[in-house]
Amino acid sequence: MIATGFTGAWLDRADPVRGDPALLDAALADPRARLMRLENGDPAVDATGAIAWTSLADLEGTPIFLGLDAEQRPYFAETRAGDAAGPARSGALMRMLDAMPPGDAAIFGTVRSVTGWHARNGFCANCGAATAIIRGGWARACPSCGTEHYPRVDPVVIMLAEFEGRALVGRQAAWPAGRYSALVGFVEPGESLEEAVAREVFEEAGVRVSDVRYLASQPWPFPGQLMLAAIGAAESDALTIDAKEIEDAFWVTKADVRAALAGEADAKFLPPPPYAIARTLLEEWAK
Repeated sequence: MIATGFTGAWLDRADPVRGDPALLDAALADPRARLMRLENGDPAVDATGAIAWTSLADLEGTPIFLGLDAEQRPYFAETRAGDAAGPARSGALMRMLDAMPPGDAAIFGTVRSVTGWHARNGFCANCGAATAIIRGGWARACPSCGTEHYPRVDPVVIMLAEFEGRALVGRQAAWPAGRYSALVGFVEPGESLEEAVAREVFEEAGVRVSDVRYLASQPWPFPGQLMLAAIGAAESDALTIDAKEIEDAFWVTKADVRAALAGEADAKFLPPPPYAIARTLLEEWAK
């Protein structure tokens, strides 16, 4: 299995606890319980870059049960009014993620996705009434019509088109200067992963691909996607770029990718950050 960013959490999610009020109350009463707090979506970290857990004495909002560690100690986060509801990421958070241990980043990613979902879903999509948090923070219930709502995960394909030993990379205008990455797009209703890959590469770069093969996946908490990495065989290297989707795209060799990943001064592009599955995709392809 290929390890990707925001995976490898060291907590047992302990689903039976979520649905048992008595077990949840016991976890909240446990003096060993630990709490992650977010400020504008960013976690507190210690000098090593790890999450700076605190006690439940600091709880101000509604607790979200995260799970149990190997010693059965409970861990929580909190959702509060004004929590970040969108995909915005601060520069400080990007620096934190560069230094954060993978297991901690996985837990933070879970918290960021769930708290963002709560911030955006305070009302019932069925009848419009205000909803209440249930199941230890892993669902919301409508007191008016009885509908239960659960955190949403949106599938997104991220892919390399490959042609005669080269791969296609592109960039969005909002990215740092020189950064290029794999192409990306949401899976639409009624599509398979393979069909979404083929459609998105053609829409963004005018390239037809086939023989799509899946590589790995990654939860992406900005705000709540599941990234599905794949590689497809391109029919040609002719490009027709859709400027509404991407700013630029070009073909790179494995040597080009290795130079970029190594941070060489004369590299043709700046690669994605280490916690992004796009970097994992480039690393695996360059092997």
